[in-house]
Amino acid sequence: MRSSQGKSPPARGDVIAREPPWSMRQIGWRHGRQWFVTPDFVGAQSMRWSLTQLGLVAFSVCLPTLITASEPLHRVIDRYIGDAAGGPVAPQASDAEFLRRVTLDLAGRVPTVEETRAFLGNKGATKRTEVVESLLASPDYARRMQEFVSVWVLERRNETSIPQPDWIRYLEESLAADRPWNQIVGELMFVPAKEPKYPAAAKFMLVSGRKGNAHQITQDVARLFLGRDIMCAQCHDHPSVESYTQRDYFGLYSYVQEKPSQARSEFESVFEPGQQSTGPRLPGRPEREVPEVKPAEEDDAAAYRPRLMLSEDLPHPENRLFVRTCVNRFWYLMMGRGLIHPLAADHPENPPSHPELLEALQAGWVADALRIKPLLRQIALSDAYQRAGTWSGLAEGETVHEDRYRVAIPKPLSPEQLAWSLLVATGNRERMEQTPPSEPKFNWYDYINGRSELLPANTAETLDLFGRVLGAPEGENQDEFNPAMGHALFLMHEPLVLDWLEARPGTTMERVLAAKDASAQIQEIYLSILSREPGDQEQREALAYLRANQETQAGALVDLVWALLAAAEFRLNH
Repeated sequence: MRSSQGKSPPARGDVIAREPPWSMRQIGWRHGRQWFVTPDFVGAQSMRWSLTQLGLVAFSVCLPTLITASEPLHRVIDRYIGDAAGGPVAPQASDAEFLRRVTLDLAGRVPTVEETRAFLGNKGATKRTEVVESLLASPDYARRMQEFVSVWVLERRNETSIPQPDWIRYLEESLAADRPWNQIVGELMFVPAKEPKYPAAAKFMLVSGRKGNAHQITQDVARLFLGRDIMCAQCHDHPSVESYTQRDYFGLYSYVQEKPSQARSEFESVFEPGQQSTGPRLPGRPEREVPEVKPAEEDDAAAYRPRLMLSEDLPHPENRLFVRTCVNRFWYLMMGRGLIHPLAADHPENPPSHPELLEALQAGWVADALRIKPLLRQIALSDAYQRAGTWSGLAEGETVHEDRYRVAIPKPLSPEQLAWSLLVATGNRERMEQTPPSEPKFNWYDYINGRSELLPANTAETLDLFGRVLGAPEGENQDEFNPAMGHALFLMHEPLVLDWLEARPGTTMERVLAAKDASAQIQEIYLSILSREPGDQEQREALAYLRANQETQAGALVDLVWALLAAAEFRLNH
């Protein structure tokens, strides 16, 4: 780093501007000095400058949120959420509630009974931080995030040329290593034909509906990575959202054309006659220069690869729409609601609920090189995330709006979370993970239509069944789909669940039946299924039920477990 006058940088202070590196190219100071700041320096967390001491006049973009050196991002979250709460907030969640919530969010399953007992018995002051770190380092984190990302970017679409195990391995290894998210997205946008490093990434472009369909790719990329549902803009500027323009649509469309001769896209509005054209261009970004290539010269134009350009431009940290959209989606993953909500409705008429917080999250994420784990860690450590899901402190008739985050928002379990949680809660995970594919092969379609009684034999078949029965239809919006009612009906009538309640070695039912008395059995059931101990009234009611059914006590215990599995408390992350 250097100054225009050759002097050393100012002494460290208490404040650093968490501004994305690209907008820190040149900072003007009141006394005419200029400091040239490199991206590496901006990203270094060890250097802190006091902007007030420096006499800052202006940035090249709007002044970002200031984060003090002693104030980690989770405290910034709490400051902005608290300032906008509009009233008192719920107290901290109990240890049992927190453990279940964070395990579902970061590992995609409920805690095991051993994990629950260990956490509830731990009296250490830092145990919540420790469990967050443990989950982020676990293999279940990589699996959970692979499932989340797959549903996000593929929307349950099918594609057979890239084997599903290859896709899963690619994502799990990338997410376990915490590779920068922009690198992963860049790989999804373009896979070189010769010697690709990550060939499985091609699945994004090849799934049903996208392969060979540049318009579908355009709409999906805009919606999934830029927070804009611009389908209407294919034919005309959006009628109600002024910022969704036809020029933006075809600017993005120009990136996904595969022929260099089509580098510029021509378009005409159905409402305004007159031909227009644009080259590759992202919303809010300048148009890319493209070479003029005639159709007969396309074979000699291999150097011009529009999707390669897209892989560079779309996920670049300078593309604020991309950073904003993705950080908002990860916030939604943890908090149950986006700061911009719905997630694909980012426009001036639908502003963020907490704009300063969203800016701070963006800046912090860029400073962390767009790695996912640091972002999720800071959200999980915030008081806003750790609030109780129920609260009696509201005034009579008072309504708590979800976008204030005063109380934890209940989140329906995704099909994948529900499947893994059932396997863990019933003690069948290890057995199902070790079982090879069934012969004859399980057919989900025949099964749900009553033409086959063959049950899923392993986790892959189980996840496929749950995704198809409880997930949103293929290619449709997965974000707003609420399968809570489907959960209940499925769990109340599903033969597979009853099969998992057999008292096989190592299962929950085996442990329950081996407990010393009815009270211990009830304790084991609640810890295994709901990740908490039963309340006094629950204990009394369960004891009364078991005493009334002493002649068929084994069946009564199964009924009790099944009732808790079908309860909203199990089906929701709260």
